[in-house]
Amino acid sequence: MRLTPVGEQLRDDLRELHQGLAQSLERARLAARGKTGTLRVSLFPVNHQELRRYWETFRSAYPQWELRLRVSAYADPFAQLRNGDVDVLVTWPPVDEPDLTMGPVLFAEPRVLAVAADNPLAKWSTASLEAVGDYRHITVDPVPAGWFERFVPGITPKSRPIERTAVVNNIEDTLLHTAMGETVSLFPAHVELYYPRPGIVYLPVTDMEALPYGLVWRSEAENDMIRALARVVRELGPLPGRDVDQRSTTVAKAAVDRRHRPRRCLFRPKNTPCREVNGNVSFSGAAA
Repeated sequence: MRLTPVGEQLRDDLRELHQGLAQSLERARLAARGKTGTLRVSLFPVNHQELRRYWETFRSAYPQWELRLRVSAYADPFAQLRNGDVDVLVTWPPVDEPDLTMGPVLFAEPRVLAVAADNPLAKWSTASLEAVGDYRHITVDPVPAGWFERFVPGITPKSRPIERTAVVNNIEDTLLHTAMGETVSLFPAHVELYYPRPGIVYLPVTDMEALPYGLVWRSEAENDMIRALARVVRELGPLPGRDVDQRSTTVAKAAVDRRHRPRRCLFRPKNTPCREVNGNVSFSGAAA
């Protein structure tokens, strides 16, 4: 069912009225708590514990403002900025949107490939991006093409297409498809720590650049609170040990070094033997 032109006009008028009323109530609530404003931040990364230093520093330095955090859905990621639902988005570049500003970087991480425990890749210690070309991957709709391309490339280094078929809107959807063996999934490395799963193995990817995450906001909506958060991030700098130029090969080499226990063994059930295989995945055709 579609609204008539009169219905659409009424909807738009009522939306403005509702937003104005909600803002008035919010101002009254904040005033009762001695607050003068609220900064709403939406996050794609899930390493919330590691990012606490930015949020706690902001709250300590600017007690007059309230800081609210939420996890971002995948689809149409920049709509939440444009429709006023949030003030700042933490995401990866590129952000090739003329109305948006890309701010300072919080961290950058190597990439990992999540595969089902019974996937042939699970026997290896590391993976190559070529592996993705042999398996289905997730996709998001709608989404800016260039932005999602940085997360899941459309082709492998050898120009083979990466089939992106399973439509998801959050990390739990992605992990479900992965655990069921329907897809393999590329992630930043911290997902292995924050989302261990008995049926999923994480493999360091040796030939992808680190994925950076930074602040993004709508340029016209920039205010003192947004500038203050950006200043906090710049002053604290990227997370320690997460240099923005870091490459995934560092983690990959550690994973195959016999002096280190493979990362995927960290979350195996107690008393379950860990299978250590020295080697690296290199794909030129079908999966090994």
